[in-house]
Amino acid sequence: MQKNELLKCGDNIIRILEVREDSVLIVGCTRKFMPKWVSQSEVADYVECTEEEMLTATGKNICEYDLLDKESRRFVHEHFRLIAGVLPFIGDEKKRCAMITSIAAEKAVSKQTIRNYLWLYLVYQDIAALAPKPKKQERKLTRDEKNMRWALNKYFYTRHKNSLSTAYTMMLKEKYCDSSGRLLPEYPSMHQFKYFYMKHRKMQTYYISREGLKKYQRNHRPLLGDGVQQFAPVIGTGMLDSTICDIYLVDDAGNLVGRPILTACVDAYSGLCCGYSLSWEGGVYSLKNLLVNMIADKVEWCKQFGISIQREEWDCNQLPATLVTDMGTEYKSSNIEQLAELGVTIINLPAYRPELKGVVEKFFDLIQGCYKKHLKGKGVIEPDFQERGVHDYRRDACLTMADFEKIVLHCILFYNNQRIIEDFPFTREMLAENINPHSSDIWNWGKSQSGANLITVRYDELMLTLFTRTTGKFNRNGLLVNKLRYKNEDFTEHYLHGGTATVAYNPDDVASVWLLNDGIFTEFTLAESRFFGFKLSDVDLLKDEQKTRERAVRFQNTQGKIDLADHIEAIASSAVRHGDTDIKQVRKTRKKEQRKTHKDFVMGSVKNG
Repeated sequence: MQKNELLKCGDNIIRILEVREDSVLIVGCTRKFMPKWVSQSEVADYVECTEEEMLTATGKNICEYDLLDKESRRFVHEHFRLIAGVLPFIGDEKKRCAMITSIAAEKAVSKQTIRNYLWLYLVYQDIAALAPKPKKQERKLTRDEKNMRWALNKYFYTRHKNSLSTAYTMMLKEKYCDSSGRLLPEYPSMHQFKYFYMKHRKMQTYYISREGLKKYQRNHRPLLGDGVQQFAPVIGTGMLDSTICDIYLVDDAGNLVGRPILTACVDAYSGLCCGYSLSWEGGVYSLKNLLVNMIADKVEWCKQFGISIQREEWDCNQLPATLVTDMGTEYKSSNIEQLAELGVTIINLPAYRPELKGVVEKFFDLIQGCYKKHLKGKGVIEPDFQERGVHDYRRDACLTMADFEKIVLHCILFYNNQRIIEDFPFTREMLAENINPHSSDIWNWGKSQSGANLITVRYDELMLTLFTRTTGKFNRNGLLVNKLRYKNEDFTEHYLHGGTATVAYNPDDVASVWLLNDGIFTEFTLAESRFFGFKLSDVDLLKDEQKTRERAVRFQNTQGKIDLADHIEAIASSAVRHGDTDIKQVRKTRKKEQRKTHKDFVMGSVKNG
């Protein structure tokens, strides 16, 4: 018997999840039951079964993951996160039940829901089995239900904290009384009103609308705790943040530039630095730079700086499926929210709560602590740098950005591979496999586990997802985006019919834009060649200069029109009329005038008739 083998006895099909000396862990495929240990003798009469036979018996049609649309992929990853923390304890019923109870309370879902998705994944061993069924058209609310919703929003979900009974009475008064205030014969009962409320209520909406957001966060919000396995039971939860480094740097000529910005993503479970960005620009730029570094091959990346590493020292080139950020504007921008199209979940923590992402905060402390003691007198600032009369640390600066990035890289490699993680909650399996208390070792072990929640993304796919979105307009001149015209030969009908579309563009290069339709990006090239190689800001500047020049000569244009009118009227008024114009001999007259005005360009003379 082997792990993941399918066995069949009559109409009963089981899958083997684990094998021990005299027992096996099985899960029912046709007869639904959760994993349990049985002796090998109990399944001795079972024969081998194929995946096709099992799919036919269960009537399950699983679509390949690569063929799922982005909405279904996001659904799959969201629900896989519900069971990811349970998978390491699948063979221990007590721990498994405890984890299911904990996750159900944390995510506000029923334990049975988690069991259902866990069973699906274990039976089919394919994350695509969690994909949603085709959506049925939602039933429209009746007139009474719309009135109930209106009453709840107007009288119940408010800071006045009215009771359900009060909201119900106000609904009858406003919606079910005649002009004289008499109750109509037909109206919903209090029982119906309460049933509608219970069916559609959301406790978060209840607390925030009646008590306010601050009180909700202080008294009612879910408490995630500070335990690693409670918040991030497997790898795949990245915590993001930025800091200004405590050192001044210079350019290649020795001129002071300032303090660089370090942005990093740290895995909450293992503590591994998944990627970093060291730059002079903060905000969305540094965040995009970080995401690019996260999916980069770290061996090749370090080689650019003359640093040679083994792949297992920094084996991270995927995006965590969950990114935890604070309320910074760059993390709330639409560009970053678009990562959800790749299946990534963005969690924005409340402002002024750094302890909720203490892993990345500690990372900055450790990294800066590594280099500061070795770079004293070379631009490193001390805690007293803002006090009056202290040494000006800017005068000590001597390192360039390239020098400092090499130092930061060495610090990150030490942090990932040599730093000892104290009090890490090692499992029995980890100790049995001699996993060292280093971030890289824990990360590499976590990648081999079934609960690892990472998303593989190509560079071009990531860039297109992060590009700024706007609305483009089709017309006969092409696709109009940011007042520029773009073309694609395959969209002739769109140009003729017109209409609008969502477009992604790169502000640093206007040569192309990408039409977004059903998750597919289609490239359009610039129709105005004079703007090739321009940034969007350069195009705007050039057009502004052109408008300024046009405004400057507008007075002369108006004066010229007036002068032209004067000249034409003067010439016309001096013309002498000879009575009615003779139009009968027009051909003879035309030939005569042609001979009179004809020039011999060789001789330079005019032939007279």
